[in-house]
Amino acid sequence: MRVEIWSDIACPWCYIGKARFEKGLAAFAHRDEVEVVHRSFELDPGRAKGDTGLVVDMLAAKFGRSRTEALAMEEGVAANARSEGLGYRIEGRDHGSTFDIHRLLHLAKARGRQDELLNLSYRANFAEERSVYDQETLIALAVEAGLDEAEAREVLADADAYADAVRADEREAAELGANGVPFFVLDRRYGVSGGQPAEVFTQALEQAWQGRVITPVGGSSPDAGVCDPDGADGSCEIPQAGAHS
Repeated sequence: MRVEIWSDIACPWCYIGKARFEKGLAAFAHRDEVEVVHRSFELDPGRAKGDTGLVVDMLAAKFGRSRTEALAMEEGVAANARSEGLGYRIEGRDHGSTFDIHRLLHLAKARGRQDELLNLSYRANFAEERSVYDQETLIALAVEAGLDEAEAREVLADADAYADAVRADEREAAELGANGVPFFVLDRRYGVSGGQPAEVFTQALEQAWQGRVITPVGGSSPDAGVCDPDGADGSCEIPQAGAHS
């Protein structure tokens, strides 16, 4: 069975959702027969390369909040990340175009190192003092993931390298009705939206394995979050008790 996951490195719920999905997968009896494929989704596809800024400042400007309020928004997401054992920095994180990261992830997929690069990129972006929007950082992450440095540099130097693959993933997401991430598609029969609890993913895997026709699951859990494109910047919903995304 194949599970396809549309996500963006800039999306904290993709970071959290990946960890929750992996816990759910670990509890699935047929986990060794599941192929996981990560697909591209840019929350801010129109953002120019090199146009970066602090996440907290972006949130404050976007939602018309004070910086203190924006920090509180980030702390709400951070609490969810930390509950999954994930590191999460609030101050100092930056925001920018993720197109080059997605192109490198397609190279990593071709070389069998996609999951390794994805994990390293998430950790660098959310937990470490490393900017994934800096080319040398991206090269270092690619090498850490097991990619050839020269090949990674060649891909980043050629704006067309894997660009069609990224765009194809994004078109497919639109065709499937995905307007936010993370978005999980199980065997092309069952869609799960948002960073659901691990047990929701286990149940979804079991139902998809049995071949049932099921209504897709949205953000039904108060702990599930979704990031969606909204104007110039991608926005991320912070779950509230009893809220539905």
